[in-house]
Amino acid sequence: MRTSEDVVIVRQRVRALMAEMGFSLVDQTKLVTAASELARNALDHGGGGVMTWEKRHDGHHVGLCLTFSDDGPGIADIEAALTDGFSTGGGLGLGLGGSRRLVNEFEIESRPGEGTRVTVVRWL
Repeated sequence: MRTSEDVVIVRQRVRALMAEMGFSLVDQTKLVTAASELARNALDHGGGGVMTWEKRHDGHHVGLCLTFSDDGPGIADIEAALTDGFSTGGGLGLGLGGSRRLVNEFEIESRPGEGTRVTVVRWL
């Protein structure tokens, strides 16, 4: 993800994958919204990044797992960054926390100077 057009491609790809897997329109909208925010964060704060995806099976359910990685400056205080209203970029500060609320599983790893990796899962 290097440009705003890449964020659009992320949104389109996630929606297509979810439709193919049989997710409802509501579930598609939730994960596409989270993916868009995470892709935008990687672009704006991480200087660009990569999204990978994989279908998951837990024996009873199927899910879509997305991982967003960048080599940017990292996040010094993850808990603060997940708090609504916290922003380093002048926005509303709803991105990370909002994304976490839109998915079934959310994991973030980041260290200053080492980049950030966010993994999310939405189960069918």
